Amino acid sequence: MSAKNRSREEVKAALGAVTTEAGNNLLALTEASPVLLIFLRHFGCSFCRQTISNIADLRGEMQRRGVQPVFVHLGTPEVAKAHFDYYGLSDVERVHDPQAKLYQHPVFGLGRVSVVAQLFKPAVIAGWLKGALFKHGIGTIQGDGEQMPGVFFLRGPEIVREHVHRTIADVVDYRALMA
Repeated sequence: MSAKNRSREEVKAALGAVTTEAGNNLLALTEASPVLLIFLRHFGCSFCRQTISNIADLRGEMQRRGVQPVFVHLGTPEVAKAHFDYYGLSDVERVHDPQAKLYQHPVFGLGRVSVVAQLFKPAVIAGWLKGALFKHGIGTIQGDGEQMPGVFFLRGPEIVREHVHRTIADVVDYRALMA
């Protein structure tokens, strides 16, 4: 389902059914302020840790723009907390989605791909060599390594812009998404 084919009602229903780890309704968060909804793969993924680090670096700018980051992850809340604490994002809203229901919801439609096929893509190897591996290390797959990530900029029950990853190493222009 492309952004053009999503109705506000479908997005509203999807967001309204989700509660963050802090007990907040995702739809209510998007109605209070714009939300950058960031879907991670797993916490052993160097690119996912790089994503958390990138959002930590942009946090001040996001606050000035009135944009709230909300992360969706497949791991346990305890493992997530340790990672977000490490990157100085202890207070961000997080959604624990171990069955990837939100990832695979038709509104977001994030795909699944073979882990092995991803590892040998030139873009992934280049991403590791450009620093993801050296700065964020490599870990074991914690959860579903085949689940692809994505980023969605939401205003109320509307997906304004999105980046659906083609590879696990996609470079996301967060500023352009929030523009």
